[in-house]
Amino acid sequence: MSSLEIVHYPHPALSWMSKDVTRIDPQLKEWINQMFDLMYEARGIGLAANQVALPYRLFVINPTGDREQPEFEQVFINPEILRRNGSEAAEEGCLSLPEVFGPVTRAERIVVEAFDIDGQQLRFELEGIDARVVQHENDHLDGVMFTEKVAPDTLNELQPQLDDFTSQFASAQSSGLLDNNEQLIEKLKLLEAERTG
Repeated sequence: MSSLEIVHYPHPALSWMSKDVTRIDPQLKEWINQMFDLMYEARGIGLAANQVALPYRLFVINPTGDREQPEFEQVFINPEILRRNGSEAAEEGCLSLPEVFGPVTRAERIVVEAFDIDGQQLRFELEGIDARVVQHENDHLDGVMFTEKVAPDTLNELQPQLDDFTSQFASAQSSGLLDNNEQLIEKLKLLEAERTG
């Protein structure tokens, strides 16, 4: 498969309900490496598989956003948030919606289970930015973007920016730079069948 790239709203992968990863093989590890590279290039701290048009339940994070601090890199495969406690609002952005930001209320502390890149099941108790980025990326796997979590008045303020992304996306499709939605969805279905069938 060719190199991955971050897709922008409203690409159909971003509203896709991702499927569990059933095997960790060299292809998956290569995708994960590419995801870290793309995340750092875009100056992000997390990236979900469907943000690179892969319909699988996995995401990568490094809350420092610093390639020079790989000890903070984590891979979450088939994550499940078991507990949420507390509540706090903070501003969030998204690599699939560059330059769009808004306050989102999330749990302050979470307990999450996931498999790592070696297939080991791990459990984490997270708080602060770590908890927030995991909740944000986990939402992506359910096809939910942070803009669906903001207050209605905030969404009204952001709507012109979202409309602009929608028109740019449609323009790229009509000029042939991007496949149409039916073709994009067909690719997602093929990738899904390849690894879950």
